[in-house]
Amino acid sequence: MKIIVPMAGRGSRLRPHSLTVPKPLIPVAGQPIVHRLVKDIAKVLKQPIEEIAFVLGDPAWFGDDVVSSLQDLAKSLGAKASIYRQDKPLGTGHAIMCAKPSLSGPAVIAYADTLIRAEFDLDPAADSVIWTKQVDNPEAYGVVKLNENSEIVELVEKPENFVSDQAVIGIYYFKDVAVLKGKLQEILDENVMNGGEYQINDGIKRMMAEGKVFKTGTVDEWMDCGNKTITIETNKRMLGFLKADNDEQLVSASAKLENSTIVEPCFIGENVILKDSIVGPYVSVGNNTVIENSNVKNSLIQTHTTIKNANLEDAMIGNHVKYNGEYKSVSIGDYSVLE
Repeated sequence: MKIIVPMAGRGSRLRPHSLTVPKPLIPVAGQPIVHRLVKDIAKVLKQPIEEIAFVLGDPAWFGDDVVSSLQDLAKSLGAKASIYRQDKPLGTGHAIMCAKPSLSGPAVIAYADTLIRAEFDLDPAADSVIWTKQVDNPEAYGVVKLNENSEIVELVEKPENFVSDQAVIGIYYFKDVAVLKGKLQEILDENVMNGGEYQINDGIKRMMAEGKVFKTGTVDEWMDCGNKTITIETNKRMLGFLKADNDEQLVSASAKLENSTIVEPCFIGENVILKDSIVGPYVSVGNNTVIENSNVKNSLIQTHTTIKNANLEDAMIGNHVKYNGEYKSVSIGDYSVLE
């Protein structure tokens, strides 16, 4: 089994945080988004992963440190890491085709701006499985249309009239991804574009037209990381899941507490210092951060940051920040100073 992960975009909706760190590498509950996503997919697949192909953008943005972290991720799963580049933002179909040498055999394609919790078996009768989540407002999403055999026969973007309540979350399984590769090559050769981009859906529609069987794989939880507000909510939900699972150490042994309290669940990284503070619930604190004389709830704070005299809730604070104040709901990027 292979996993193909297009992650070339910077993530403009998560600025200022994504101005200095690619969005898929922003930590949620102590681990980068893409790391958690790939590990959770591997759990669902329940089979060995032989290769993980990452499609990155400009090397100036996705540099050697990013490549190294992704290679370590693949190695931790016993897989080979393949690194490809998408030099122009020409859409989902184009991004997948940038990994053309890896597009053979069974594979999962997953876009690295979402997190999941799922437990299901892939349908062996299906040529492809599109992972979906039941939603209350399907008119706001791309959804699948099913026939009487529960096979997907159409993809409908933001339907005005009810089609189904199964929203497409951006994760796909292909029994042989080379079939998709062939259809996407046709799309590129014929210059078929939607919104100025080459889309995976156009390749999928051609597969459906040839009678390929598409089924749904419904996830239990679907967590977005699109902007500050929903990333904080995702951090909260993920901490809750990790606390219930009890299979990750959420508070580092090297963290130092001086007259401070941690209200679980929280992630507290290595060499964090908490002094005269109450932290939690639902707070993630990155390595080497200091929090002093503060009360922090439901927030996401990155590494090498110092926070003093603060009362924070629903806050997202980047790396190397110095914050001293009494603001409550903030979104602060890397290397900012507030005094």
